[in-house]
Amino acid sequence: MTKPYPMELRERALRFVKAGESRNAVARRLGVSISCVVKWLQRHEATGSLKPGKVGGHVKPKISGGHRDWVLQQIAGGGHVTLQGLADGLAARGLKVDYRTVWNFVHREGKSFKKNGLWR
Repeated sequence: MTKPYPMELRERALRFVKAGESRNAVARRLGVSISCVVKWLQRHEATGSLKPGKVGGHVKPKISGGHRDWVLQQIAGGGHVTLQGLADGLAARGLKVDYRTVWNFVHREGKSFKKNGLWR
């Protein structure tokens, strides 16, 4: 993920536009895209600040609530369960996820699969 442009660059763009330069000219002068300058100015109009918005953060797990209970029930059942099988079962229940999402969920729940065929 890229980092936001520095505040100094944003402030220079604002000063140049307030001094009467066009947004296109400011973008060329600073070596950024026109849409970047436009968005900075829109942000300044809306919030009074050029500070960049939040980048990244916590993503809520896709497998939660009833789907979480269903997956744990399938694992506790002790039958032959695969990650792809769980992903397919979730898709049938209306939640489309891939096996990697299921693996992350299983790992987060502290479950592991051993060769003896039992989930712990």
